[in-house]
Amino acid sequence: MTMTADELPDDLNALKAMVLSREAENARLRQIIKELQRHRFGRRAETLPEDQLLLGLEEAEQVEADGLEEKEHAASDLHRERVAKRRINRGSLPAHLPRIDVVIDIESHDCPCCGNGLHRIGEDVSEKLDIVPAQFRVLVTRRPKYACRACEEVVVQAPAPTRLIEGGIPTEATVAQVLVSKYADHLPLYRQAQIYKRQGIDLDRSTLADWVGRAAWHLRPVHQRLLEHLKASSKLFADETTAPVLDPGRGKTKTGQLWAYARDDRPWQGVDPPGVVYVYAPDRKSERPMAHLDGFVGVLQVDGYVGYRALAAGNSVSLAFCWSHVRRRFYELAAAGPAPIASEALRRIAELYKIEDNIRGLTHEDRRAVRQDKSRPIIASLAPWLTQQLSLISQKTKLAEAIRYTISRWDGLTRFIDDGRIEIDSNTVERSIRPIALNRKNALFAGSDAGAEHWATIASLIETALCRARHNAVYADRRTMPNASSDRDFTRRVAGQFGR
Repeated sequence: MTMTADELPDDLNALKAMVLSREAENARLRQIIKELQRHRFGRRAETLPEDQLLLGLEEAEQVEADGLEEKEHAASDLHRERVAKRRINRGSLPAHLPRIDVVIDIESHDCPCCGNGLHRIGEDVSEKLDIVPAQFRVLVTRRPKYACRACEEVVVQAPAPTRLIEGGIPTEATVAQVLVSKYADHLPLYRQAQIYKRQGIDLDRSTLADWVGRAAWHLRPVHQRLLEHLKASSKLFADETTAPVLDPGRGKTKTGQLWAYARDDRPWQGVDPPGVVYVYAPDRKSERPMAHLDGFVGVLQVDGYVGYRALAAGNSVSLAFCWSHVRRRFYELAAAGPAPIASEALRRIAELYKIEDNIRGLTHEDRRAVRQDKSRPIIASLAPWLTQQLSLISQKTKLAEAIRYTISRWDGLTRFIDDGRIEIDSNTVERSIRPIALNRKNALFAGSDAGAEHWATIASLIETALCRARHNAVYADRRTMPNASSDRDFTRRVAGQFGR
């Protein structure tokens, strides 16, 4: 927030107080910037959670807004200037939102000068964003009974509609809201129960857990169908992350794994919509992805984990490795101090990424042509250069380890040169892992292996729905969905929570 000379106070004490206040605020902002830099560039053990840094920025922005509001009320010219600026920058509200028209008309339609009737020549239209707080309602189902006066034993009544949870009180929309709140908004069930309590709805956490478990059972066929749908693709991403699971026998938690398999063909104008499936497994053995991807034929883009190599033992799967993981190893060395070899490797990798930025969104044929022309020479010179540097340094250093990591995966790292469908890295699936990490942070652990499987099932559908809703894509081919109408209806309701 800038000030002109005329706005500065004439009183010396007031001016000193203002300077001290500004200096304190600037010191706080500088500290936030330092924390952001440490979060972005520091050692992993020193980084702070991103949400904590955002909280600090939010407070700084609130303080600035508070000062602006006070100044605007004190100076009419500044008020008009700020209002005009907000009108220019606020943008338009989404067209799919319902509009409630409020007409503010004049009291009299008679001309204030001559008294003749006024006629309408136009109107000014403005919009404001309004929110109706979440509202519970009770759907009452009445089923009239009919009897025949002549036949005393005859009673006719329409059959009761089926419920997602037989004997329970929630509608499909209610259960879908619980699922979305837990797995998309990362609200644990006990917090949801507290929110409902404020509305006078007394729902125990265990009741909500029962709903989630039963919903997971209904959604299991859809989850399996989604996995089969993705496995029919010609290219997938794969990654895995830890899933702490309670181990009652030991009174501790054990470390399971959530495997993520994702598809995103938009960077090369592919027609298949994006999607992701999570599959829980109690360990990280190579047999897990082999079982999950049984029947998959194509390119699998992964990080450097050796467990994926068993998939490439046959001729059906080709592995493409991730340059982001390569870059990360050299970056850690260059950031720690002078490291000319690591810095040069980073420079060359940066040239590859610059080319990728320019071809993102082209067809896979065009991407391949550009890579052949521009990326191949960089790749061709990088391998012998790395081999030469490796022969000049100690084999026990981190730099030697980074170079060996790169050279040992060279075929998979360079596969993207000859195939425009392949990305330069596996960041697509790593982004799909982030919601899992957020939920893991709030929930700490799954209660059991079955609970982790529920986690994988529901998170798969929600993250896929989120991704496709953001890009106005169709959730899935309706003809290939399971035949059970209740499952289809429930899935649509889950997706409906995202405003689709």
